[in-house]
Amino acid sequence: MATTITLTGAGGQIGYALLFRIAAGDLFGPEEHVRLRLLEIPQGLKGAEGAALELQDAAFPLLDDVEVTDDAAVGFSGANHALLVGARPRGPGMERADLLAANAGIFGPQGAAIAASAANDVRVSVVGNPANTNALIASASADGVPSDRFSALTRLDENRARAQLAATLGAPVADIRRVPIWGNHSASQFPDIAHATVDGRPVAAELAERVGDVRTWLADTFIPRVATRGAEIIEVRGSSSVASAASATIDHVRDWARGTDDWTSAAIVSRGEYGVPEGLVCSFPVRSVDGHWQVVEGLDVDDWSRARIDASVAELSDERDAVRALGML
Repeated sequence: MATTITLTGAGGQIGYALLFRIAAGDLFGPEEHVRLRLLEIPQGLKGAEGAALELQDAAFPLLDDVEVTDDAAVGFSGANHALLVGARPRGPGMERADLLAANAGIFGPQGAAIAASAANDVRVSVVGNPANTNALIASASADGVPSDRFSALTRLDENRARAQLAATLGAPVADIRRVPIWGNHSASQFPDIAHATVDGRPVAAELAERVGDVRTWLADTFIPRVATRGAEIIEVRGSSSVASAASATIDHVRDWARGTDDWTSAAIVSRGEYGVPEGLVCSFPVRSVDGHWQVVEGLDVDDWSRARIDASVAELSDERDAVRALGML
């Protein structure tokens, strides 16, 4: 039985980078067949159709079918996983409220189409920015679909944080664990090393030997570097992150579906954990158990960390209020 995966924005760069890894089995492994539904706006159909031709030419053994459409009812029909990558980017002179309004017009109808057409076990991963609030809009519009079926990508931020720690410590990135992202996928996010380990040892102690005053290094170097890495990549390569965003999306969806053996990061609907207002789509340290994200509870959060978490949560609350003012919640 093949798994049906719907990908929006399939004609874009991140979508293109994702398609071939999914078809090759990187998402669910070498035994699981997949069907791909490529959903695009009319202007993006040619790009998606070209990608579909290449997928056919690659003759992937695990790929059973590819369909390209600009009809959301068709695109989400029977979807077990929906990867919402396509979003309205922020243009010159565009205020954040304008960006939220533009994306509300995309993710609201997509949420409704998911409720109407997707499979009963659908899981929705939102990649397009502003990802947290886009996930909130989609979930609010998906009448009858449990809110815990929606999550937003902060795994890219976690991967960036782990990579920066590995480079600073001169350690393999695989040895860096438990570096969760709190809050919003934005410059306000808080990458947290309080419980992080390197090869089983506390990261904070290892950092002290390398950087001296750890708090100063975190505040002045590490946190800004992680939070603004996307802008750094745009400045260097002339366009935004593509392959790393696709790779993090694979990590996120695979962990959600297959489960985790340790903490990771995902933005999920808050139930009030750690004082985050209920209903916000906020990034937490999480585990995936039996296809469900579960917040890692009971962690000590000191005042220094709390202030940073609260600042990012306040931004999420402001975004929710702005969307409410548009009548989308």
